[in-house]
Amino acid sequence: MGDPSTPVTGRLRVAVIGVGHLGKHHARLLAGIGGAQLVAVVDTAVDRAAAAAQATGARALSDYRELLGEVDAVSIAVPTELHRDVAMPFIERGTAVLVEKPLTKTVAEGEELVAAAAASGAILAAGHTERHNPAVSVVMPLVTTPRFIEVHRLGVFPDRSLDIDVVFDLMIHDLDIILAMVKGDATTVEAVGVPVLTDRFDIANARLRFSTGCIANITASRISKERVRKIRLFQPDAYVSIDYAEQEVEGYRLLRRGAERPEIQGGKLPVTRDEPLRRELQDFVQAVQGRRRPLVTGEDGLRALKLAQTIADRMETV
Repeated sequence: MGDPSTPVTGRLRVAVIGVGHLGKHHARLLAGIGGAQLVAVVDTAVDRAAAAAQATGARALSDYRELLGEVDAVSIAVPTELHRDVAMPFIERGTAVLVEKPLTKTVAEGEELVAAAAASGAILAAGHTERHNPAVSVVMPLVTTPRFIEVHRLGVFPDRSLDIDVVFDLMIHDLDIILAMVKGDATTVEAVGVPVLTDRFDIANARLRFSTGCIANITASRISKERVRKIRLFQPDAYVSIDYAEQEVEGYRLLRRGAERPEIQGGKLPVTRDEPLRRELQDFVQAVQGRRRPLVTGEDGLRALKLAQTIADRMETV
């Protein structure tokens, strides 16, 4: 890639490593993002690589090491346990890397990636897609001093991500959002989990107290009959709710009028619908081109991973 501190001129040469359930969408979207040229897709399953290549016009490979020194950026969507090993050689060469969430399998591995990116100057982005949800983008400027946050993230039993429990599979999305909203550290963590259909936790609840005094109550399940993705936030004189799936926002605030009775104002807020993953990939491309920080950095991904690990460590079973 050359000097990683120099903005990229011309189209960004990018590749996707891992084109399974999620990676194939990375390839589809990157092939249509202006300023980027999808030059290769990689998967150890040759048929998957060939199918993604045929759909995008990229080159199909089975070994990601063939890309070293040949691309400006890579998007990595391989199984979590491989994140560190696949990302590290690119980062060490100064190549920009986007790693799907969770950043790595362990906190130690995440710290290695973040340290390597700092040493080489490589841009490292974490794939926390919900931060790019248009509904979240509408709400973030409205967040001031949250006092209570409640989250329900419920999904049907998947045929993927069973190598990690529900905290790292689903709850970590909301941990990243909450950490971006609350300007403080989690000082108290209580958690309970239940393994239902696997030997890992399939449903979990965590109650977090932050140094700011904010309380967050988070429930995540991958054994629900229906799909629910909602977060509610309460702060002085205001309430905001987000439906991630529907990309809808409701906001209410208390308008104080001196001696007169306060009035509640609000309702649905306008949201321009868009595909969060497309926005994530576009932000990554633009960050690499302009040598700026991506919306969700490697440090952000590491912070969410650390909190997820703390929750997992404190988990009680019922």
